[in-house]
Amino acid sequence: MEKVFVSWSGGKDCTLAAYKAMAQGFKVACLLNMAKADGKLSWSHGVSSDVLKIQSRAIGIPLVQGLTNQKAYHANFIKTLLELKKQGITGGIFGDIDFEAHREWVTGVCHEVGMTAHLPLWQRDQNDILKEFIKSGFESVIIDTRADLMGEEWLGRKIDADFVRDINKRRDLTPCGEAGEYHSFVMNGPFFKQCVAITETNKFQRDGHWFMQILKCEVKPK
Repeated sequence: MEKVFVSWSGGKDCTLAAYKAMAQGFKVACLLNMAKADGKLSWSHGVSSDVLKIQSRAIGIPLVQGLTNQKAYHANFIKTLLELKKQGITGGIFGDIDFEAHREWVTGVCHEVGMTAHLPLWQRDQNDILKEFIKSGFESVIIDTRADLMGEEWLGRKIDADFVRDINKRRDLTPCGEAGEYHSFVMNGPFFKQCVAITETNKFQRDGHWFMQILKCEVKPK
């Protein structure tokens, strides 16, 4: 059984990738997230580190956060992987679907440290991915949208059958938001030991995006 990390943003794609990796027999040892140098927000979706730690506790898998700035991102990611390798971790799970530059980067950094990159969702149909995510029992909401494509009304929407229907009405959106149209946060699912209850949020617009910042959340029994 290969011991792996999951490249973690807190959103739907990395979550489904982790779920599929577990089904394939991988042992997920940790959730790896890169945070900004002050440790407060993640690089990927700008989610509070405290919120990701609560999500990790609900899942029951430890969160490992590497700190970095943009200039040193590659070097610090490599440094973090080398630390994980010392713990017997030999591979990484990534939720990339069809953005070739991302695939090349993750396979490259893993190769640099002698690890293997696994991409369970790679080049799958995005509607099939969404439907599998929903059918598997995951619960997720939209926390970030590109303001030029998706308005404030999308924030907080659950990823469900209605969401799939509405996003497919739009020819300018990819169903999974693979071009950065939206990001999500997962609160519950089949491998979660407990669930995350979001109790307070703040919606605002900044840098061409609408955000639903999670101010307070807590772990609750399923």
